[in-house]
Amino acid sequence: MAAVPMNETLASTGTQAPDEPLLKRNWAIGLGLLCLAVFVLVPVGALVLPAGHALHLSDYALTLTGKILCYAVAALALGLVWGYCGILSLGHALFFALGGYAFGMYLMREASGNGLPPFMTFLSWTELPWYWWGTSSFLWAMVLVVLVPGLLALVFGYFTFRSRVKGVYLSIITQALTFAAMLLFFRNETGFGGNNGFTGFTTILGYPIASSTTRVALLLASFSLLVIAFLACRALVGSRYGQVLTAIRDAETRTMFLGYRPLGYKLFAWTLSAVLCGLAGALYVPQVGIINPSEMAPVNSIEMAIWVAVGGRGTLLGPIIGAIGVNGAKTLFTTWFAQYWLFFLGAIFVLAPLLLPRGIIGLFGRK
Repeated sequence: MAAVPMNETLASTGTQAPDEPLLKRNWAIGLGLLCLAVFVLVPVGALVLPAGHALHLSDYALTLTGKILCYAVAALALGLVWGYCGILSLGHALFFALGGYAFGMYLMREASGNGLPPFMTFLSWTELPWYWWGTSSFLWAMVLVVLVPGLLALVFGYFTFRSRVKGVYLSIITQALTFAAMLLFFRNETGFGGNNGFTGFTTILGYPIASSTTRVALLLASFSLLVIAFLACRALVGSRYGQVLTAIRDAETRTMFLGYRPLGYKLFAWTLSAVLCGLAGALYVPQVGIINPSEMAPVNSIEMAIWVAVGGRGTLLGPIIGAIGVNGAKTLFTTWFAQYWLFFLGAIFVLAPLLLPRGIIGLFGRK
């Protein structure tokens, strides 16, 4: 029997690099024009045009848009591991919330000045716990935003993937991990505000957090993170690493026989996905003004998976479209049909996978 070259076998096992039809031709020019439009029109609409102007962006619109952009980053992160690695995580809300808590610690220190955060004073604490040390520094807070979810994902992923746990069993374990963390953070003695979490933020880097200028800056930061994360993931899945990753997704045993060790490939994608979720959570908190254990609820992780499924699994643009579309529809339904919005949302979740098995992105066709 003739030997099959490794490169040809691997190429036949995997799928092509990200191939979103909307960005296939001149995607770089299109993306550049989009970035230029956002960075020009958003500040003009929010800070230059008067409040009565039809194109004026209110503080509510800025906050809502920034929040949805953070959700889009989280959906992209989940889409990376689910669509290209075959790992359905039902625990990504934990990484999102951990990034939010890490940055929320900095915001609480900014609000309390040289004193203790209000919830610690209420509990009669006299000093900061050791894990709060250094959180008055913005740079250290950003280190924690990356380090905490990334380290947890690294340790959890190492033991899980090493044991070759996958499929529904892995999904259940990730959901159990999220639920356990939520119960832990609900306890006052953990030092994270209990069920109330962190709120009452006043400034960020010395700037008033409620000002329109700050909100514009946070929205642009969220948009920048989404663009950078998309480009990074696009380069990743389009590389040799991406081919091996999709080969592992489609035929892990065969890939192992070709001489590859799936552990390292899966672990890197899993950890990167957790870090992206943590960064999204860090930008989410100052825009919504609160972070509490309910952000870790398993239903939030399930909703992230729905965003990916509705947008289109196995692509990078699909999860972004799904997150923006579902959350945009959710906002409209709660405004126009306050009594029936849950039925509309449920219909989207049920009908979209049935009518659009390849997601919204499948309507445009993909190679």
